Amino acid sequence: PVVTAVDRAVLERVATALTTWPDTFHVHPKLERILLAQRDTFRTGTVEWALAESLAFGSLVLEGTPVRVAGQDTRRGTFSQRHGVLVDVVDETEYVPLAHLASDQATYRLYDTVLSEYAALGFEYGYSVAAPETLTVWEAQFGDFINAAQVTIDEFVVAAEDKWGQRSSLAMLLPHGFEGQGPDHSSARIERFLVLCADDNLRLVYPSTAAQYFHALRRQARATRRVPLVCFNPKRYLRMPQARSPIEAFTDDTFHRVLDDRSPDLDPAAVRRVLLTTGKLAHELMDARDQAGSPVAVVRIEQLYPWPEPELLAALARYPNASQLWWVQEEPANMGAWSFVDGALRRSLGETRRWDHIARHASASPATGSPKVHEREQRAVIDAAVGGF
Repeated sequence: PVVTAVDRAVLERVATALTTWPDTFHVHPKLERILLAQRDTFRTGTVEWALAESLAFGSLVLEGTPVRVAGQDTRRGTFSQRHGVLVDVVDETEYVPLAHLASDQATYRLYDTVLSEYAALGFEYGYSVAAPETLTVWEAQFGDFINAAQVTIDEFVVAAEDKWGQRSSLAMLLPHGFEGQGPDHSSARIERFLVLCADDNLRLVYPSTAAQYFHALRRQARATRRVPLVCFNPKRYLRMPQARSPIEAFTDDTFHRVLDDRSPDLDPAAVRRVLLTTGKLAHELMDARDQAGSPVAVVRIEQLYPWPEPELLAALARYPNASQLWWVQEEPANMGAWSFVDGALRRSLGETRRWDHIARHASASPATGSPKVHEREQRAVIDAAVGGF
């Protein structure tokens, strides 16, 4: 465990810098409104996903840790969420707010890379090995695009320490989530990474809140054991209100490998079914549960590997009357985390409990290409998970 919380004064300093630029600099009026709205949300005491990332990076460089982030559309953010580099609308000069936090801060660099994941990820992996003091981050435009860098993953990212004793703390941000955008814009192939996990060679996280994302990034920079991080991120859910976190979660908390149900009104003794899940689907399940009033608790596995057995057992112990334990995923049954989770539960629970799963039918393609079919499939998964009482 490492301390990842940050003083509020530091967070305020970073948040202010994100909406501060030279008087002679001309920000696009629409972008200025977006940035100021983000600042206003922070002042109300809540932090959304993109700001949580900036707070993590900004606090690290203020502490003396260089940060380097690269990817195909990283400076703006594929989903127009980051805006790490501002461009003057008059003369096209550039300004990087997080590079102007303090005169003695560490470097903060953002790069848009070529459209070659194999080359870009290979370079960033090498950079992370050669510059261990830097938090080196590579971001895929969509999680599916990791396919084109699979050789680098197999040969270096997951196996270099075992083969050569070569260590890396590279962080890979892979946008993931089924939202009706088609088979090549849905899945970061969680199942592939889980198959490659052994000997504590990776950290696989799928944060469901802004604070969890913040702490996951800071933990990667602060952890004494250097292993690559695979972080599955949401896409259009970057701005979902349910994923926002109170500022206290940044100043007084840490990364939780398992998160219990968010509902303060849930009576643990009344729960009859516990759903285990990850990421943005957890919020959809809790929303549907609240609407239906079902006796269901949703437990979020925020870190898939290393498997968080103690935290999971503690969460399950809160629901002594729950006779049903289901893993729920939006990926097809032959993909996603189900196969890995099934084995992990067998080791964690043995013969003390039974469990099952809910998922899309097994498929050769990661996702349908039809938004209408997607919505029908997603509704069926959610209804099956919270219904039947």
